[in-house]
Amino acid sequence: MSEPQFIITEADLPPAAPQPVLQQRMMLILMLAVMAIIGFAVVLAPRLQMETTTTAAVVPDVAAETAVLPNPPVATGIISPVFSPEVQHWASQIVAWSNEHGLDPDITATIMQIESCGDPQALSHAGAHGLFQVMPFHFETGEDMFDPDTNAFRGLSFYAYVLDLTDGNVGLAFAGYNGGPGAALSSWGNWLPETQRYYTWGTGIYEDAKAGLEQSPTLQEWMTAGGVSLCQQAATRLGLQ
Repeated sequence: MSEPQFIITEADLPPAAPQPVLQQRMMLILMLAVMAIIGFAVVLAPRLQMETTTTAAVVPDVAAETAVLPNPPVATGIISPVFSPEVQHWASQIVAWSNEHGLDPDITATIMQIESCGDPQALSHAGAHGLFQVMPFHFETGEDMFDPDTNAFRGLSFYAYVLDLTDGNVGLAFAGYNGGPGAALSSWGNWLPETQRYYTWGTGIYEDAKAGLEQSPTLQEWMTAGGVSLCQQAATRLGLQ
C-alpha cells in the first residue's frame, strides 16, 4: 500500500515579514544603542569634570596656605624716634647690625632699650654682658663680650634664630630672647614672670615704634617701672650727661 504524497506549495509557507518592519526594528535597536552611549557619557562626564576641578583646586589652596605664613620683618634703614637718647646714640650701628641679620632696626633698638638702654658695659647679676645682655655661653673662647660689634653679633644671631623658630613672630621671639627657645615655642601661661614682663615691654615698645609715634607710652611705663635708673647709668657711661 503506497504512502500519500504531500506537496508543499508557496501558499503553504508563512508570509515573509514586510521589509519596512525589519528596517523599523533595526532603527529601534540602533536608537537604543545610541541612547545607551549618550546616557553613559552624561553620567560619566560630570564625574570626570569634578575630579579635574578638585585636582586643579588643590594648587590655589596650597598657595593660599603658604601666603599667610608670617615673614621676618624687613630692615627699614632707620630707627624710630620713640627710643631714649642713649639708644639713639647707637642709631647708625643699630641699622648696620640689623642689616647683617635681616632684622628691622626697631626690633634691635627695642632689645637694646630693654636690655641695657645703650650701656655697653652693662653686667647683670646673672652674668649677661653688654649692650644686648648676652650670656657667656653664646660667645666663643677669647671673644670680648663687652665689645659692641661682638656683643651685637652674638645677641642678634640668637634673636634671629628664635625669630625663625617662631615663623617670624616678633613677640614670641622677644619671649624666646629672654626665656630661651622653650619660651619661644610656649605661651604666656608657661612663662616665668620675667619673661611675661619682657614680652609686654618688648611688644608694646615695638608696636609704638611701628605706629609712627614720636613717644612711646609703653616705654614711659618701662621707665617708671625701673628703666630710668638703667638709662641714667648708660647716659653716664656714654658721656651724655
